[in-house]
Amino acid sequence: MYAVISPQKTQIPPGTVVRIPGTWQDYKLLCESRGDGSIPRIKYRLGEILLMSPMPKHGREAHLLARIVETLLDSENRDHEAFTPITIELPEEGGIEPDYCFYIDNWRSALGKDRIDWQTDPPPDLAIEIDVTSYTSPEDYLPYRIPELWLLKRGNLQIYSLENDAYILRSQSRCFPGLDVIAIVTSTFQAAGDRGTGRAIRELRSRL
Repeated sequence: MYAVISPQKTQIPPGTVVRIPGTWQDYKLLCESRGDGSIPRIKYRLGEILLMSPMPKHGREAHLLARIVETLLDSENRDHEAFTPITIELPEEGGIEPDYCFYIDNWRSALGKDRIDWQTDPPPDLAIEIDVTSYTSPEDYLPYRIPELWLLKRGNLQIYSLENDAYILRSQSRCFPGLDVIAIVTSTFQAAGDRGTGRAIRELRSRL
């Protein structure tokens, strides 16, 4: 498959990352060229556009990690709202597409909404990104002020907490204080690889 990047059509091979100079207007045209689809993933930061076409591994890991989050929340009887796919945009400044976003403490602010105004509404409490191509950096999320970012990189979970104007790598999640989230994710991914996703989630639910 050849890469095609134009206002009319955007198509790149799975697993490919393309970095090109561009304006906010260029970014919006490329987003529109996808129609109702969500591939390729498109990110904008000042003067630069990044495109990535995910591999099946990407979607499988994103789905499993999101199910772990939902299972943890359910075990604590906590309400939430989740979105995927989702595009977060600050006009002329940035655009990013996390794999999943969760509203937890602020779930009521997203209740029933089809659209979120990123300039006035609260940001999600948690964003999830699967990085199998070195496409994602925690700093990409700074303009959006999301309190916590989970970045799964080469099968290892990294938890970043927003503190002042930087994302700091932490061993504990502020969304799930008292739980060893990294150990839970590691063991559940191992179980999913050995026995399947459905059984791994059921085993996690039973342990909790």
